[in-house]
Amino acid sequence: MVNASERDGVVERIQAVRAWWESDDPAPWIAETSGSTGRPKQVQLSRDAVRAAVAASAQRIGATGRWALAVPPEFVGGFNVIVRSLAAGHVPVVVEDLDFSRVDADFLSLVPTQLHRVLDAPDDLRRFHTILVGGGPSDAAVRTRAKEAGLNVVATYGMAETCGGVVYDGRPLEGVRIGIGDDARIRISGPTLFDGYAGIPGSGPDEGWFTTADAGSFTDGVLAVFGRVDDMVITGGVKVATPAVAARLRQHQWVRTAEVLGVPDPEWGQRVVAFVVGEVDLDDARDWVGETLPRSWAPRQIVPLTRMPLLDNGKVDRQALLELA
Repeated sequence: MVNASERDGVVERIQAVRAWWESDDPAPWIAETSGSTGRPKQVQLSRDAVRAAVAASAQRIGATGRWALAVPPEFVGGFNVIVRSLAAGHVPVVVEDLDFSRVDADFLSLVPTQLHRVLDAPDDLRRFHTILVGGGPSDAAVRTRAKEAGLNVVATYGMAETCGGVVYDGRPLEGVRIGIGDDARIRISGPTLFDGYAGIPGSGPDEGWFTTADAGSFTDGVLAVFGRVDDMVITGGVKVATPAVAARLRQHQWVRTAEVLGVPDPEWGQRVVAFVVGEVDLDDARDWVGETLPRSWAPRQIVPLTRMPLLDNGKVDRQALLELA
């Protein structure tokens, strides 16, 4: 998140991106992955790939203008906010502590956690032409609340290796192609792909395709993302889609937020563990999940939390959760 105490560093990052964007030096921009599931990687993004991503995004949302920067600029989401604004002839407006009361901008990018936090006071957000939400799955209930509040929210899917979001509300941007591998992994091709990881020769796209760590389906031109392949937990011989379990738990009236992971277990192979900020016990959670999902998907352990551990980019710190379990 962008905090008031970090403003000087954010401004310096904007200046660095601007210098790169306006330079003739062919050196790529280095975008670091979040490291939510392991060691971060240094992703090399060419200027051509970034330009393609900027143009495709502007074409899809139907306008260009000034962007508000409310996400960390060191990750690809914040980097995209900066270059999109620069491409439109503006310097982005730095938003401190999610205070939008005096922000003069047309577009905004948030992570799902931020959107959830600001929906209690949405008035200041109605000024934005479009609000992109990416960096992780967003709950359908939260997006419904946003639309009911009069906000034009677009869910995006992508990663550093694709120059950020390249699928908007399930539909690929212009020039982007989607494939599904035999193992259900999502594959992406197009002009926005990275060149490779710094220091790792031959790590770029394979014959023009990047294979993600996510499982999904692509039907009638619409991509459905099921979650990370390693989120598909096998417990007692049953395959469980933990993102679906987490989404169901977040719909409970006494749950503020929840994440669900598989943890090694001597009896089950992996046991389904729910990390919950809210007031719900194990029996209630299992009954709630079992109402709409297979009972065998219900969590076998609840870890109560006062707050969800987050990385600097707003994503859930999965390693911290696994250590808690």
